[in-house]
Amino acid sequence: MEEKWAQWVQPYRQTPDPRRLDVLDGVRALCVLLVGWFHIWQQGWLSPTLPLPNGGALSLDFLLRSGYLWVDGLILLSGFLLYLPYALSGAKLPGILPFYKRRLIRILPSYLLCVLPMFVLSCVQGRYGNAADSAKDLAAHLTFTHNLFYFSYFLSPINGALWTLAVEMQFYLLFPFLARFYRKKPLLTYLGMAGIAFAFRYYASRQPDTSMYFNQLPAFLDVYANGFLAASVFAALRKKLGNEPDGKIKLFFSVLAVVCVCLLMQIARAQAASSGYDRIRQGQMDRRFSLSAVLSCFMLCAAFSAPAMRFALGNPLMRFLSSVSFQFYIYHQMLAVKLKEWGFPPSDYPTPWSQGDYRWQVAYTVSCFVLALALAALITYLFERPLARLLRRKTKAEQA
Repeated sequence: MEEKWAQWVQPYRQTPDPRRLDVLDGVRALCVLLVGWFHIWQQGWLSPTLPLPNGGALSLDFLLRSGYLWVDGLILLSGFLLYLPYALSGAKLPGILPFYKRRLIRILPSYLLCVLPMFVLSCVQGRYGNAADSAKDLAAHLTFTHNLFYFSYFLSPINGALWTLAVEMQFYLLFPFLARFYRKKPLLTYLGMAGIAFAFRYYASRQPDTSMYFNQLPAFLDVYANGFLAASVFAALRKKLGNEPDGKIKLFFSVLAVVCVCLLMQIARAQAASSGYDRIRQGQMDRRFSLSAVLSCFMLCAAFSAPAMRFALGNPLMRFLSSVSFQFYIYHQMLAVKLKEWGFPPSDYPTPWSQGDYRWQVAYTVSCFVLALALAALITYLFERPLARLLRRKTKAEQA
């Protein structure tokens, strides 16, 4: 038994395998679940509290009200993971067309599986004013430009959560070039990306309405830049610390990780205190760099932390949640809205979310999470992964 335990815990004692950083499973899962909790809370209005030993209670309301912030965490992870292989090995940077093909294989099938049925359903339900409106919305979504137009960003009946995929696909177009620039001139490229982001957000803040600016690609370039930087720092630390860092080093990084969590909670509390759409959007832009910088530090510290922290973020449950996170993100908000429209679960009140039906709120919140995770698992393991393997084999065969 002791031997099995030693074998099981050994991976958490060693320097993390760069091919799959265990702690990033937890970071991705927590970011996605917090975003999902925010969207579900918007429908059910359940604000839970945690009991304290002294008989009081800790309200988690601030995490719910600021839950949208963690989309930035997912974008940070994207930048980190995209650049990490090249930061670690110094290998040749990706060919432009092969990189685009790999990204399309990863994103496009699942994206179309959501967009096309929802578009057809919206047409059948008469949710478009006319044929021209429906054609414009579909064209914007198929070209991943739907976050650039008011009609497809705010008014589209397809799926409001998909705007992040537009940002990602737009960034993929730039990545092969930015990665080359960053390798040759890392400081200049970092400052350039961050400078564009700060300048764009300043320009956005000067507009009468920031709604069409704060979630555009230029406003996220410093987040991606922090991902590049974190990947470079991780590669340097891994080389310096060796295969199994000293216990004091692990303790040092664990303490720093806890400090980062406290700072992240302070950022979330400050953002949750913002009221009114304009102030919320402005607060989000103002805190974007600091959030991504602190979260970068947390990821790096957690990667080299004590086994207990590594396990907390990289255990099998976190791996599962991370594996289905893409599909969960796509469908959770849409499912939450539909359950509410269908009156599930039932309640004695016509509007239980606003009439304080606590039992309904709990049942609704649990139902949203359970059904969204179940749907995400089905699509991940029965559609996304098998199709991705098939397309990758076909691509390799064509290249052979």
